[in-house]
Amino acid sequence: MMLSLEKNLNAAPKQINHIHLMGICGTGMAALAGMLQKSGYTVTGSDSHVYPPMSDFLASLHISVCNGYSAANLSPAPDLVIVGNVITRKNPEAIALGELRLPYLSFPQALAHFFIQSRTSLVISGTHGKTTTCSLLATALYHAELDPSFMIGGIVGEFGTNFRLGEGAYFVAEGDEYDTAFFDKESKFLHYRPKVAVITSIEFDHADIFSDLEAIKRSFKKFVALLPADGLLIANLDDANVAEIAANAPCAVQAYGLNPSFTWTLQNIRIENAVSHFDVVKDGKPWASMTVNLPGRHNCLNSLAVCAVMHHLGVSPLLINRGLKNFAGVKRRQEVRGIENGITVIDDFAHHPTAVRETLAALKSGYANRRLVTVFEPRTNSSRRAIFQKDYAGAFDSADIILLREPNPIEGLAKEELFSSAKLASDLCARNLTAEPFPTTDDILNRLKTILKKGDVVAVLSNGGFDNIHSRLLEQIRNSIGGQEETV
Repeated sequence: MMLSLEKNLNAAPKQINHIHLMGICGTGMAALAGMLQKSGYTVTGSDSHVYPPMSDFLASLHISVCNGYSAANLSPAPDLVIVGNVITRKNPEAIALGELRLPYLSFPQALAHFFIQSRTSLVISGTHGKTTTCSLLATALYHAELDPSFMIGGIVGEFGTNFRLGEGAYFVAEGDEYDTAFFDKESKFLHYRPKVAVITSIEFDHADIFSDLEAIKRSFKKFVALLPADGLLIANLDDANVAEIAANAPCAVQAYGLNPSFTWTLQNIRIENAVSHFDVVKDGKPWASMTVNLPGRHNCLNSLAVCAVMHHLGVSPLLINRGLKNFAGVKRRQEVRGIENGITVIDDFAHHPTAVRETLAALKSGYANRRLVTVFEPRTNSSRRAIFQKDYAGAFDSADIILLREPNPIEGLAKEELFSSAKLASDLCARNLTAEPFPTTDDILNRLKTILKKGDVVAVLSNGGFDNIHSRLLEQIRNSIGGQEETV
């Protein structure tokens, strides 16, 4: 059966009590469900993967969730249906939605309608650093007593959640360039009504959505065009692609980066015990000294963007530094999962070659004189394709030992179109690095059992669960490794 959704029903009705979310167990959708429930709506949902921790989170809010998709989930008929990005036009519940002629919104449309349009929208966009920069900004706004609302793609340490409804004027949104829904293939961030926007970087990614870099740049051009004349674009002009997009902004542009000619730039970066200290220069003059509770030059740049946003909002350097200094991290971004027998296990979301390179450089500087063992799982649609095969070869220079998981192949692609961990290992060894490929996670754990020593830092890089490797590794270390001398 062909699905037909009427475009005139793609809007929120005037009277809304019951809202149903299709694909409710996604990180963003579950957060949206919580925000709607806290706003007084009756919320239900459905998903094909109803299991902890999302099922526990939704149950704690007394939100009823149907396990599996069915037309029966839309009875009694809700006033509005929010359709998650995971839903396809062949989904039986989506087909029923069309047949019942119910009003519907996508996730970003709903976020904008219910929570962004009544606030000043601060949107953080870019290929890299969105989640961390959003989290830094939300934390800094909170410590400046501006009581922000936010929706972020990671669990923010300060709040223990990825969403918040505050009483303040500002909404911090993570501006994702990924597509919106099966009925709207434009980028999510085109719905977020930016008043102040940050672009951290623009590179090719999301090969399942975008055909090439030019397609991504077209989407960012549309995003920048949304800014009002009295808005502000804060752009990392170290990145030539960002500079190209920023040149067409309809509002004021403030450049940030490492170039001393920019409005905002950095000096005297110092990293001690995984904490970064740096001096901020504004318009060529010393402005303030900052400390952020994260290692790495890229995190100093993320913090610099936050300084620019906060200054625009009238916040003093003293209060900005308070927020950065007290930043409690964000899950899956250089997150220390545990320390056993002197071995530190870190979880990070990095998967794009640039993100891998910057993350490992940050960890190497933050954990100076310690051996950095890197475990990498190519899991995204882009990282499992050959498009980044050569780029990855230059991304692991900061690692002392590299263990690579062979990815699950993408169906329908020829072998030469697929990424190969074995080839990457060979390329890394040709650069005089120590690298090995492994077919399974169990094989990686067995190898780690033979090589880890006290003092090692293990960085696990993946955007997925990686077969629960973090907890399994910590247990393995606890049970089988101890008393070895620290490696330096």
